[in-house]
Parts: sequence; C-alpha cells; structure tokens
Amino acid sequence: MSTPTSQRRPNPQGPQRPQSSNQRYVPTGPVMVPLESPRKRIRFITFIFLVVMSLYMARLVELQVVRGPELAANAQNSRLQTLTLPALRGNFTDSNGVPIATTVMARNVTVDPTLITDPAGTAAALSPILGIPVETIVASLTVDSRFSYVAKRITPETWKAVAALGIPGVFSEPTTNRVYPNGSLAASVIGYVGAEGTGLGGLEYGLNEQLMGQDGKLTVERVNGREIPASERQSIDPVNGLSVRLTLDSNLQAMLEKSLGDQVQATGAEGGVAVIMEPGTGNILAMATYPTFDPNNPFATDDKAKRNTTVTDVFEPGSTSKVMTLASVIEEGGANAGTQYTIENRLSRGGTSFKDYVDHPTLRLTLAGVLAKSSNIGTILASESIGEKKLYDYLQKFGIGQSTGMNFPGESGGKLPDINNENEWSATTFPTLAFGQGLSVNAVQATSVFATIANDGVRMLPRLIAGYSNTEGVYEPSRVDEGVRVVSAETAKTVREMLEGVVSEDGTAKNMQIPGYRVGGKTGTANRYDEATGGYSGYTSSFIGMAPAEKPALVMSVSIHNPKTSTYGSVVAGPVFKKVMTYALAHKKVPPSTTKPPKLPVEW
Repeated sequence: MSTPTSQRRPNPQGPQRPQSSNQRYVPTGPVMVPLESPRKRIRFITFIFLVVMSLYMARLVELQVVRGPELAANAQNSRLQTLTLPALRGNFTDSNGVPIATTVMARNVTVDPTLITDPAGTAAALSPILGIPVETIVASLTVDSRFSYVAKRITPETWKAVAALGIPGVFSEPTTNRVYPNGSLAASVIGYVGAEGTGLGGLEYGLNEQLMGQDGKLTVERVNGREIPASERQSIDPVNGLSVRLTLDSNLQAMLEKSLGDQVQATGAEGGVAVIMEPGTGNILAMATYPTFDPNNPFATDDKAKRNTTVTDVFEPGSTSKVMTLASVIEEGGANAGTQYTIENRLSRGGTSFKDYVDHPTLRLTLAGVLAKSSNIGTILASESIGEKKLYDYLQKFGIGQSTGMNFPGESGGKLPDINNENEWSATTFPTLAFGQGLSVNAVQATSVFATIANDGVRMLPRLIAGYSNTEGVYEPSRVDEGVRVVSAETAKTVREMLEGVVSEDGTAKNMQIPGYRVGGKTGTANRYDEATGGYSGYTSSFIGMAPAEKPALVMSVSIHNPKTSTYGSVVAGPVFKKVMTYALAHKKVPPSTTKPPKLPVEW
C-alpha cells in the first residue's frame, strides 16, 4: 500500500528531478528569474535617449524657430546703444558778423561702473586731466547703475587725453558748449544758457526755440562697452538752429559799456543804462547796463545783475520828457520857439505849489528858453495852451506806456496814467506829466522819443534783430518798420534847434558840445520812485542827445540811478554821452556839420 502524499516527508536533498521523461519537474524551493537579453537593454536605453533628445530638440526648435527672431532682437538690443547727436545752437553776431555767442562741440565723460575694477586708481588717473577732485570722481564710479557722468562739456582735446588712458568702462558722448568769446560784452542783451544748454535769460531765452535746432541720433552696437567693428550704424543727422545777426556794433557796445561802468563807479551810483540808436531805422547800435555779468559763468552773479534793465526797469524821465510836451505844443499851434512866458518862483495848480529845480527870481523866457533852462513852471504854462487831453494823446503817440515792439523777455512798457480813470488822474496829474514826473519809461522808450524828433517826427520801432541765417548760411533780413508820424517835420526841426540851445552857453548842458558837430540834447533829473517804500527816494540823472543836430545820424541816452556826487544830468550822465558820441561819430564816419546852429532867443 502506498503512503499518501500529504504524509510524505520532505527530501533533505532538495527537489528531485524526474527519473523519466514522463515525469514532470515541479520545483518546490525559491525560483531564480534569468536576466533579460542585451538586445532588450539596448532598446530600452535607446528609447530613453530618444526621449531626452526629443526634449532637447523641441527646446531647440522653440529657441531657434519659434522664438528665434525675438531672442535675436533682444540680444541685439542689449548690445545697441543710442547716442544723441546734438544740434549746434545758433550763433549771435553783431551787425558786422563779429561773434558774440557761439557753440562748439564738446564731450561728456561717462562711465559704466560695473566695468570699473579699480575705482580709486581710475579716479587718480582721470583727476589731473579733468581737473576734478579724486573723491568726486570716485563717487561717480561707484554708483549702483550701469551709467554715470564723470564730467560734462570738456573739450575734444581733453577727451583725447582721457581716451588715451584706455580705461575699460570709461566712454564719452557728444555734446555742445555755449561760448561767449568776448566775456561780458552785451551780456544783458544776449543772456545766458543753463547746464542743459537751454536759454535762461535775455535773447537766449526769448529766441530759444529758433536757436536750439533739432538733435539727431546715432545707434551703435557695443559689447562690454566697446563698439563692435564693422557693426551696422544707424543715424539721423541733427538740424542746427538759426543764427541771429543783431543790430549791435561790437565796438560801440564795448565803448559804451566801459564808459558807463566807469561813470557809475565814479559817481557812487546804484547803476546805469545807456542806449545808442539810429533814428532813421530804429536800429539799436549799443545797449549797455551796469552792473553786468559774464555769461560764461552766469551763476556767479545774482539775478538782478543779469537783467537787461534798459527794457525791464522803468523810471520817471524828468526833464527829458519836456521834449514831448513842447513838441506837442508847437505841433498844435499853442506856441512857437519865440513865444514869451513870465516864470514866477512858484506856480499853484490843483492845490499844489510847483517849482523849478532851483529857486529863482521872476524870469522872462521864450519857449526856447523854457527848454534851455529846463523850467518846470514854463513847461506847465506852455502845456496849458493845448490842454490835458491833447498832451495825453501825444504822449501815447510817442509810445509812452506801450511795448517798444522788440518783444524782449521781461520788458516793461512803463506807465502812463489813464485819463479816463479817476483813480489815476487827479487835479495835479496834468501839470506833473508836463514836466516829466508821474509817468515812467524804460531807457529804450526814452531814447525812441528823441529818435522820433531826430527822424523828422516819424517814430520807428526800435530794432535789435537785423536778421537770421539758416543752417546753409542763407541770410534773411528782418522787416524794417515803416514808422508812424507823430509830429510834422517842421515841428521836429524846430525842437531840434531848441535842443541845440540846451548845449549852448545859455543852456544847462553847455559842456556837451562836440567840436565839429552841431549837438542837441536835454538834461534830466527826476525823483526816483522806490517800490519798496511806496515813495520817492534818490534821483535818476539823465542826458539824451543827438548829432549832427541838423540831420541826426545817432541818438544816445544815458541815465544813472542814485548818484552820490551830484544829481545834475549834465554832470553825472553828460560825460558818458560826450565821450562815447565823439567816438561813435568818428567810428561811423559821420561827416562833420557844415552849418552853424541858429541863435534862438532864450529871454525877452
């Protein structure tokens, strides 16, 4: 009987193989799995490689095909640098083409601080060339930025010295520098520019848009701050600004400025103004102020000294204004040069007692004598022959209270009380206006009044700009105003002859005679209005004259404010007139007079 399988004991020798082919081998212990073949392993690795490579290829396709143009553009843009090609600011020249203000090319020194490995050493190398302290340069080299300025507006020669150092990270950009070759010459007229080359005063400010032009652009490729050789460059050329030719004569301007400054200092005055004008054209040949400044270093001077006070500041003209009053009287037929007046020491009008500058006994003067002796009372009496409305109208015709027409920045038109405004026109306004108080003018307006008489009664608008030149150098003159008749030529001739009496032995300015020329002129001493106190304080002493009186070629005014040595116009302002007018007549080659002045009666 056989034993049941469940009761068999395990063979200690392990599983036994079958004894014949008919027996099946059934393992009864742990099973060992055989390794896969090498071919399968290769296929598996290849599969993994292809997956990885497909990811790389997909990324490459994205970078090269899909985003290629964008990334290439970004890469190029990172290398591109756009530089400004500055337009040259237009020049200022005098009437003869002599430069007064010009623009030259310059360089700004820039730096990429991330490329500077030795800030202290770099600063030490740059300092002696640029003239900038080492510590200041170090501060520019150590900012947290890719761009910083080290120096601005250095000369091209200085930049060559910097470039020769070959310091990585130090570059330059083109710019311009405004230069005034004659220093303070006509500084109050021309004005000045700021750090960015924009006009801040005078004509530099008033004509800034025409002068500036339009900047250009230059785009270059750079790697590590250095331009790539043969790289594509794109540029837009700058368009330079217009150049301005002034009516000024540099020689007369220099002479007038020097003489005015000397006299202001000699008299201990607060300041002064002077103007030379051609009566037939209105051209201003010289326009001087004192104190003045150097536009090459404008911020070393306070703003007050940088004003063109010949047009920005006004003052009461005093007795020089009597020319308008007496011309109006003669034009309206109220009197003539020989009309006789009895001049008491006092004259009561509107509840006020008026007087002449100095006390005197009763005088018997002709109208010519009233002007020669500068009598306030006589001028009031003469003005009453035409009335306040007529005088007011003529003052307006002479340009009082109006713009000069030059459109100069900051110009003041002066003040003429409104006859229709009871708050401005009182019982004493008319007599006060008659002898030059109660109204205000700037120096150009005051000169224009005498230029009108010199030009046979026709008022020309004052001109300061002769014309413009474009970038090709083509010059276009500015329009000359036709003028407006104020009084007749006959009246103007009579007034000129009366003005000659002022510089005669009988007048208040006999020291103003110029050998070889007939001269006419008028002194003036006016109380100076102080806006700070709202009252009068000090004086303005003036002299305005013309030569040759028979056919004037030049008119010149000089006004000096708050002189300390004297208040008489002939003593304070007169010397400047005589010295400069004598020079100007010779400089402009004006022929001497060939006739003698008429001898108009002064007294009766």
